[in-house]
Amino acid sequence: MRRLICVVCSVAMLAITSMTAFATGPIRIGIVYEATGANSEAGISQIKGVKLAVEEINQAGGILDRPLQIEIEDNQSTNPGSVIALSKLLEKGNITAVITTVRSSQILAMMPTLLKAGIPALVGGTDYTLTHANNPWIFRLRPHDGYSAKAIADFGVNTLKKKKWAIVHSADAFGLGGKIRLTEALKNFGITPVTVQGVNNNTQNYMPAVLTIKNSDVDIVATYLAHPSDAGNFAVLLRHSGIEGVLISSPRSVTATRIGGTAFYDSYSINDYVAESNQQAQTYAKKFREKYGIEPDFYSSWAYDAMHILAIAIKNANSANPEAIRKEILAIRGYKGVEGTYDYDQNGDGLHGYNVVKNDNGKMVFIKYISFQPEK
Repeated sequence: MRRLICVVCSVAMLAITSMTAFATGPIRIGIVYEATGANSEAGISQIKGVKLAVEEINQAGGILDRPLQIEIEDNQSTNPGSVIALSKLLEKGNITAVITTVRSSQILAMMPTLLKAGIPALVGGTDYTLTHANNPWIFRLRPHDGYSAKAIADFGVNTLKKKKWAIVHSADAFGLGGKIRLTEALKNFGITPVTVQGVNNNTQNYMPAVLTIKNSDVDIVATYLAHPSDAGNFAVLLRHSGIEGVLISSPRSVTATRIGGTAFYDSYSINDYVAESNQQAQTYAKKFREKYGIEPDFYSSWAYDAMHILAIAIKNANSANPEAIRKEILAIRGYKGVEGTYDYDQNGDGLHGYNVVKNDNGKMVFIKYISFQPEK
């Protein structure tokens, strides 16, 4: 009898010990990123931003006296790969939240799984529908395309005084959404685009779109091209074809600018991350350069903010419970991040404006910030 009691006591003590270890163990955050495939450069930049944030948080004592730990899975830059990567993360168990990629089509592919999992998913995709699809677990860390389209239209019409527009877009969720939103935004100024051209991602044939633009009477070309290679190569062909009209684009990465080179000179883009736009962005750029020896871009900046937003929500919730974290993210107001000041609305959108920059002979010059009222 005494031996039985001792065995029972030992089991109870083991259970208590295990519970104590779990309570003080790491808070695990899943990362779906593009480690390989067509967008691997973007994925590598994203993970750099994540790791820098985790390092800062853990050096400051972690959250709730627990360190943050990331679990990463490569989605191979594809939609099916994204679903598989997310499933692998969830199979590991005890994942508190997930940070995904910037590809709206990849996020849309993961949506059913994310809804079923019932954990916060912080996303970098800008397709408007992501936070308007009745999925309460989606939180965006960049301004959506409704705001980018309004900013492009506002700057192009009111500042540049352009009225004859061409729109070139990717034939995916990002590009189609951008095209629709920009067309709507221009309509509010009484403008109908002269021509709208769609191109496939990673295409090598931009000539049909370029020839149509060349034969049209346009004075400004606006682009929503999802992949850096497409944005850069299209700009090169546009200029080589003798088209000298103003070029203004959706958020452009360092890679796209490098590929396009001089073709982007005197062009404009609207960017969520600009190092000169605020003090937080300047400080982040300095830290990133010191750690990695390269310039940061929006692929890294939004992911860096995402990790800090999660840390704030977990701390305010005083819990790693997904529902408690969800409520605390929605409650965040006035947080000054690298991408801007976060004021979350009921849809899960934290940012509500864009920066306008000009390529001045290869140097990106900050022009202005255009903000909009959060949606009700």
